[in-house]
Amino acid sequence: MTLILESPDFARQGEIPERFTCDGKDISPALQWSGIPQQARSLVLIVDDPDAPDPAAPKMTWVHWLLYNIPASADGLPENAASGELPAGTLQGKNDWRRTGYGGPCPPIGRHRYFFKLYALDEQLPDLHEPDKARLEKAMAGHIIGQTELIGTYQRR
Repeated sequence: MTLILESPDFARQGEIPERFTCDGKDISPALQWSGIPQQARSLVLIVDDPDAPDPAAPKMTWVHWLLYNIPASADGLPENAASGELPAGTLQGKNDWRRTGYGGPCPPIGRHRYFFKLYALDEQLPDLHEPDKARLEKAMAGHIIGQTELIGTYQRR
């Protein structure tokens, strides 16, 4: 089976609605996935923007959301998945605002791409105590057995 990640809130390569951005309610969109490998023990979700600060001259990848140890039995996340609405056992890392939780698109200039990346791992990770993206990716190394991504875009008016 192929690992698939979708959102009922925006199409692949489509515009992320304003309510999921800093110009709206800044809540996370609903996500749905399927095709999780049978041997998967946990899932990781990384949401980032490789176009920061300016798509014409990107200098960094801005991290918007880090979730790990999502149960492999989960099939998605509801809209506005706050700590209490995350599947049991799910842990969060720190985004580039230096806090846990979702931080929506808020590009200073131009149309940015937002990558929602889902990874299936062959193990559950230890508690990494709110890791940053680099630390989470290091812990995932050698354990990724499937991955997919969903890209949405946003440009402020």
